Amino acid sequence: MSKPKHPRTLDETQAQAVTWNIRVSPRKLNLVAGLIRGKRAQDAVAQLTFSKRRIAVTVKKTLESAIANAENNHSLDVDRLVVSKAEVGRAMVMKRFHARGRGRASTVEKWFSHLKIVVAEQQLAAPVAEQEAA
Repeated sequence: MSKPKHPRTLDETQAQAVTWNIRVSPRKLNLVAGLIRGKRAQDAVAQLTFSKRRIAVTVKKTLESAIANAENNHSLDVDRLVVSKAEVGRAMVMKRFHARGRGRASTVEKWFSHLKIVVAEQQLAAPVAEQEAA
């Protein structure tokens, strides 16, 4: 006997992509993730393409993976996708030491992060002509 199938936690109009153990602190990653929250998927990709931050390349790859998952696995319309969530979480912290004067040492913490991006298909608003006729 096999285990029962894990139920899907997202709606039918959502798709996600997750990247684990990114070598950047959660604080810095959250600044870049904040740039794309709530935006249309194509606008978010454009924003990340021209961002000067190093980690924007990794965030862009994760976003493009979420868009591809939506299109290929869930048959969602790419033109109507919106970044509904961009969650950043703490991962492990590598502890290193830095030699100091008089034989002492201080710790250096190298932070890692997790990133989860959820894209959702947005319903199109009714055209203006239909609203005026009603």
